[in-house]
Amino acid sequence: MSRHPTVKWAQRPDTLFITIDLPDAQDVKLKLEPEGKFFFSATSGAEKIPYEVDIDLYDKVDVNESKASIGLRNICYLVKKAENRWWRRLLKQEGKPPVFLKVDWDKWVDEDEEPENKPGSDMDFGDFDFSNLNMGGGGFDADAGAAGNDDENDDDSDTEEEPSAGGEPDAKASLGGETGGEPGARA
Repeated sequence: MSRHPTVKWAQRPDTLFITIDLPDAQDVKLKLEPEGKFFFSATSGAEKIPYEVDIDLYDKVDVNESKASIGLRNICYLVKKAENRWWRRLLKQEGKPPVFLKVDWDKWVDEDEEPENKPGSDMDFGDFDFSNLNMGGGGFDADAGAAGNDDENDDDSDTEEEPSAGGEPDAKASLGGETGGEPGARA
């Protein structure tokens, strides 16, 4: 009886990415039919353990435009869909998919996140530093910015204040009030 290797998949509107994780695969046989029938078989390891995958894809595919690549650690199959549209699932059968079938999150793109050919989407900004534009959103304080870089008014201190006996941070200690220093001086 054959085992099932891990099969990862992802899609785009026009293609499917099917990756079969099987190191040192030998005697690899791949078969793809226009109706969406996908068959894979191979052996692996010193014991020549047989592996097999036989699935019915959700829809029809273009066999002539599909390509396979057999590597040392996995077999990658780029399957061209017959129709340029997103599939609701990989398999024709509904219900829970087999346990060996997993989503390839490294290649996955949601339908609404697909890169579009909008004007400017191919622009390369290179080493442009947007942080110097002060376009908002960075918590820029106009008063503090006009007076210079005032680190003493910075509320994002790296040190934690010790709570007083009442459980609240001791405001006098953090402002230097108990030490007789200037307000804003660090204790």
